[in-house]
Order: sequence, then C-alpha cells, then structure tokens
Amino acid sequence: MKRFFDAELENFRGNLLQMGERSIEQTRLAMRALTESDITLADKVIAADDEIDKLEVKIDEEAIRYMTLRGPVASELRLVVVGMKASHDLERVGDEATSIARRARKLAIEPRIELYADLPRMTNIALEMLRSALDCFVQEDEQKALAVIRRDSEVDNLNRLVYRRLTSYMLEKPDTIARALELMFISKSVERIADHATNIAEEMVFLAGGQDIRHSHLAKGETPILDTNPPM
Repeated sequence: MKRFFDAELENFRGNLLQMGERSIEQTRLAMRALTESDITLADKVIAADDEIDKLEVKIDEEAIRYMTLRGPVASELRLVVVGMKASHDLERVGDEATSIARRARKLAIEPRIELYADLPRMTNIALEMLRSALDCFVQEDEQKALAVIRRDSEVDNLNRLVYRRLTSYMLEKPDTIARALELMFISKSVERIADHATNIAEEMVFLAGGQDIRHSHLAKGETPILDTNPPM
C-alpha cells in the first residue's frame, strides 16, 4: 500500500529532473553560443541562471519540509537526501554553463581560433553522463550509475588533449594567448560538469543499494583489495 504522501515524493523527484533538464539545456546553449559566436544566445544563458538557483532553493525547502513533517522511512530518507545533494551539483552545472556563456561572449568579438572541435565533443559526453545519472534517479539502476562514473575518464582525457593543443598553439602564435586561455577555462568548465555528473551517479548508487562508493575502488571500476587476514 502506498503512503498517502507519495505524491509529495513524486513532485520532489519531478522538480529535480526539471532542474537537471534545465542545466543540460543551459550547457548546450552556452556551447552553441561559443561555436556560433552568438552574443545574444550567450546573454540568454547568463540571464537564465537565476531559474536554476530558484529550483535548488525549492528542492531544499521541499526536502526539509518532508523530513520534518512526514517521518520518512529509510528508503524515503535516502531519496530525499540524495535529491538534495544532486540539486547542489546541478546548481554548479548551471554555474559552469553561465561561465562558458560569459567567456563565449568575450570570444565572440575576437578573431576565431579554429580549435573548438574537441569542446562540443567533450560537452556531449559530459551531458550524456549527466542525463544518464538523472535517469538513475527514476530507475534506481546501480549498474547504469556505475557506467556513468567510469565515463569520467573520457572527459578528463579530452580536457588534457585540449590543453596540450592550446599550449602548442600559444607557443606558435603568442598573439592568441588571451583567447586560448579562455578556451582552456571553458574546457575546464566542461570537465567540472562531468565531475558533477559523476557525483550524482555516485549518489544514485547509494540510493539504489544504500552503499557509499565515493573514493572507492568500485567507483573507479577496479577490483577491491580483500583483507585475507580479517581481525578475530
């Protein structure tokens, strides 16, 4: 039998997913503003950041009210706590999207550096990770969450590649240093978005099975070292 306030949890879950979709869309638009040198689009992304912030506040208020008034059982408490943590990561994703848009706005009035190709690719991977992590909030799919975590290295590798290419480019053409540094900061923002997706996926593993895998071998896809001489 469902508890009579299950609808509140569904509403809470829905608000988190809405926040996730908004964060994903803002990041896509910010990257489009960069690749298309679109100042108007960059301004729209910057102006919309408050909407994500308001959703975070709303989710926190709902979570606190639910924990205070409803006496949640263990599984419900996990969902609410994980949702609050995920909303904080999504707020940071929104901040990174805004940062990308601000830098895109600056670069739009400068001569273009033709080294943008890896940035949309990085962004697509990071946002695929984020969407999959959010799907796990609905499905509570531990294996899917672990798959998200293991993709983080793809974005890390691309970030290093962008840094190497831009460093070489700056050495060859010192007049591009300021623009190349902006692209490095944008690459770092995308890498951080992937990190936030990883954080959310780790929380989804906790939601699905109650196991905290942060900083563990399991999160990295490694085989844990077993203690063959347990204490007596």
